[in-house]
Amino acid sequence: MAGSLIKIDEEIVTSAVASVTLTGIDSTYDVYMVKINNVQSVNDNVGVYIRVTTSGTADSDSEYDYANKGLRTDTTFDNNSATNQDKAIFGISGTGTGEIMNGIFYCFNFNNASEYSFLTQEVSYRNSAGVLKGDTGGVVHTVAEANDGVNIFMQSGNIASGKFSLFGLKK
Repeated sequence: MAGSLIKIDEEIVTSAVASVTLTGIDSTYDVYMVKINNVQSVNDNVGVYIRVTTSGTADSDSEYDYANKGLRTDTTFDNNSATNQDKAIFGISGTGTGEIMNGIFYCFNFNNASEYSFLTQEVSYRNSAGVLKGDTGGVVHTVAEANDGVNIFMQSGNIASGKFSLFGLKK
């Protein structure tokens, strides 16, 4: 797949920022991929959220539905889901050593104004208690509109560090 990935946008955070926006989704590719590496927050044990963007601006309407299954090292799996939210959660980040998040999202129907935009997620992270967790699931933005990217931000505080990349998948 490495030869099939075309880098569209990338943001490397080395000092605190409120959010990261990756744009450049258009009709060139049917499917886009967002990759996040070594993401850490300035506040401990906070949710990491995602929104779609329209014309480069994050959509904060209450039109996000999401569901994911979490695989944990400390107990059995857990389920997380909600409808009609103004954002979708996809994990937890922290401030301590090793409290980082990594993940992959695939973006579908983003450039189709007649369809909902969908994302699938595969993320892994370690929380402040040292628990390793992997989440898999999906997000749908229940508005038929064209979207051109994603916006990633923390539940509270800023993103301290991380690498955020957007790729197109060759047809």
